[in-house]
Amino acid sequence: MILLHTSDWHLGRSFHGTGLLEAQEEVLDALVATVTERGVDAVLLAGDVYDRALPPADAVRLLDRTLSRLHAAGAQVVLTSGNHDSAVRLGFGGGLLAAAGVHVRADAADLDRPVLLTEPGIDGGAGQTVAVYGIPYLEPRHQGPAWGVAPHHTAVLTEAVRRVHADLAARRAEAPEPVAGVVLAHLFAAGGHGSESERDIGEGEHVEPDAPPEMLVGTLGQVPVSVFDGLDYAALGHLHGRQRLAEHVRYSGSPLPYSFAEAGHRKGGWLVHVTGGAVTDVEAVDWDAGRRLAVLSGPIEDLLESPEFAWAEQCWVQVTVTDDERPERALERLKTRFPSVLVFRHEPAGGRRTRERTYAQVLRQAPSDHALAVGFVDHVRQRPASGAEQDLLRDALEAARAAEVRA
Repeated sequence: MILLHTSDWHLGRSFHGTGLLEAQEEVLDALVATVTERGVDAVLLAGDVYDRALPPADAVRLLDRTLSRLHAAGAQVVLTSGNHDSAVRLGFGGGLLAAAGVHVRADAADLDRPVLLTEPGIDGGAGQTVAVYGIPYLEPRHQGPAWGVAPHHTAVLTEAVRRVHADLAARRAEAPEPVAGVVLAHLFAAGGHGSESERDIGEGEHVEPDAPPEMLVGTLGQVPVSVFDGLDYAALGHLHGRQRLAEHVRYSGSPLPYSFAEAGHRKGGWLVHVTGGAVTDVEAVDWDAGRRLAVLSGPIEDLLESPEFAWAEQCWVQVTVTDDERPERALERLKTRFPSVLVFRHEPAGGRRTRERTYAQVLRQAPSDHALAVGFVDHVRQRPASGAEQDLLRDALEAARAAEVRA
């Protein structure tokens, strides 16, 4: 049996103000093609199906089309809600969808009710069952008290997995064939590497004085990988980089890059092979969709003229100009070569000078309009305004005041 582990589709998301729906449709085309070509039996979608609780209509239509195509390809789908999703809205019609092979797990009450995937034996041999449990994103402040456990992620996920283990043990005891236990969960596991595009799920979390070490400052919201011991596979969502935390615990990552920190990531998912009630192989599958991302840095003349950067001309670009002084019309000039500059920065090669006061403090403490203008030049050009520039600013301010008087 082959399972496809994916997550974090974030349908309806934009990238620095640019819509991604076309790229998302392209990558989901690649996902469906993988399901068809590799004979995938079930797609496991571990949360953040949508980018927000009230997704745009086009995103809903795209999910509808994709689920229909997966059903037509012969694959079942098990999906859970993530911290970006509305669990109630995503779970609407779940009973009807299950009849079509789309199993939504968006309610904590259903997390120990698995989707049972069965495969008959060959030539009269024993078959196998894969019990797939979907743990939706659980808000500790709400779920902890409901279960009588501490209101932090480790305690809540530990209790959720305990319930999964209890059900799995009972099924294994009764089943004549081997039963593999697979769980979907949306969380930040300890040891995972985030990027810049995940929403913090530990911020504001309450920590008791006797909390375990993993809940101390700097690891809020992180769950130890050991929580998943005893399961055959944990298909995780939330972190956008594909990664292996243990042989049986993995993040698929998002199918598209959602931040420039992911510019070097290979995007795709995991194909999980289950034979005889055990995971026998996990292989990466890559999807190349959407525009490439480019993170460029250098003096503006090099960026504009060097053939070294030709590959980035059709990419979405984050560019850092390292000239000592901010070049005139820098962004406008860069866009003549890189039309899709989405992020522009000026950071002199020697580093910004250490300032005794922030620019906000300069604004608050400036004794005059002229001092404000001079402070602005200092901030933008990374050097004090010259005498000629100060004279020019003084003349401009006097002309502006004269115009106000005449108005």
